[in-house]
Amino acid sequence: MPAHIAGTLHATPAPVWLPYPDDVNALLPSLWSDNVMKNSDGVLTIAGHPVTELAEQYGTPTLVMDVDDFRSRAETYLSTFSNAFSVEKGLAGADVFYAGKAFLCTAVARWVHDAGLGLDTCSLGEMMIARAAGVPGDRVGLHGNNKSAAELEYALDYGVSRIFVDSLDEVARLESIAAARGTVAPVMLRVTVGVEAHTHDFIATAHEDQKFGLSLADGTAAAAARLVAESEHLRLDGLHSHIGSQIFDISGFQVAAARVLAFRAEIMGEHGIDLPDVDLGGGFGIRYTSQDTPIPVAKMAKELASVVVKECRGLGTSVPRISIEPGRAIVSPAVFTLYEVGTVKQVSTDSGPRTYVAVDGGMSDNIRTALYDADYSCTLANRNSSAEPAIVRVVGKHCESGDIIVRDEYMGADVTAGDLVAVPTTGAYCRSLSNNYNHLPRPGVLAVEADRVEWIVTPEDHTQMFATDPGMAGGGEPN
Repeated sequence: MPAHIAGTLHATPAPVWLPYPDDVNALLPSLWSDNVMKNSDGVLTIAGHPVTELAEQYGTPTLVMDVDDFRSRAETYLSTFSNAFSVEKGLAGADVFYAGKAFLCTAVARWVHDAGLGLDTCSLGEMMIARAAGVPGDRVGLHGNNKSAAELEYALDYGVSRIFVDSLDEVARLESIAAARGTVAPVMLRVTVGVEAHTHDFIATAHEDQKFGLSLADGTAAAAARLVAESEHLRLDGLHSHIGSQIFDISGFQVAAARVLAFRAEIMGEHGIDLPDVDLGGGFGIRYTSQDTPIPVAKMAKELASVVVKECRGLGTSVPRISIEPGRAIVSPAVFTLYEVGTVKQVSTDSGPRTYVAVDGGMSDNIRTALYDADYSCTLANRNSSAEPAIVRVVGKHCESGDIIVRDEYMGADVTAGDLVAVPTTGAYCRSLSNNYNHLPRPGVLAVEADRVEWIVTPEDHTQMFATDPGMAGGGEPN
């Protein structure tokens, strides 16, 4: 729910979509990973580990990952799409590439590869992580609307299997680099199909007026296809379409698939080549709050398979191998962020009182609420509350009025300093977009299994944070 145009004090304390809880201590299971629950004392546990113990040993704020849940979601996407697009059903198979931009570290890259998924990267740094994790280059793709020469050179040396070309400038740049190396670069054209995805403007990526892709409407995509098809050092393997993120309407994916398959038929007819691969992107919505209604994975796979068969049959073309790129849908539900409450403050609004609960993190570890008007849920994580439910707004400690983590949620009215608050579904774009605003160190990511708890990203300390400031060589300590 977007903030009120006149400011947060004018927003309704209880939005219409937020139901009054029967039990303010209960969890809504669909918002949490498989191995998260509360014990009889109201303490949140993950794979049997109480968060009270995790907070005491590892500190807060901390992103906490349910490793088994992450692995299970990755495996489910692969098995479901492989089955829906199987050769036995008249299709050519499917690949799943984890979108590393959601959250990536070497451990995640290894888990993804172990599960049989490929890995999408969009920078030199992400490719370096994939390589360090032992992911073979032929299981890696490179995205980006402004890839540097260094990134393209690294991709060719690494042997990535798909470079998603995003502009005519990039066609020329990549051809020159491949020619200098005496090699042939594998190209997928990122096509702008003109679909208006029903999502926030900043994460809708297939309409015409934005930075990504080669337009079908103005002929840029056709011009790029011609240049690549005629090049001795570029190999046109297929097409890519990504319409945005956090999408709940399947029709956008269906229309985009039909348009990119029609363009594929045009290229094959004009240039006499086969395009064996079509990547339909990602952007599958997940449940952040009770108002969200994600498309079930099996339904998404079945509907997209049906579109591909129907369109290819009508166009008289071969059926391509299909790829998808889930990132958020795999990692976000597997992670929650654990905070400690520092200050509780009740304020008056035009529509009644609201309780502000300030925690020890904020927009430095989760900027999505400020950036995208994102909504989150939360729960009191260290005990049961016997108080009446009250509308709270969980905020951070930064010098911004927009430093909001959870805009609206019910919690027990007795929430107080020292309590722990857990915010679910923070695996995607929280640590990845984390920052040092107000010079707060970025939090770590703690991987939890029944028999193991370990950092997969260690928390940043002030020494690391100040390493780029020559004047802080002494660490800020007085002489």
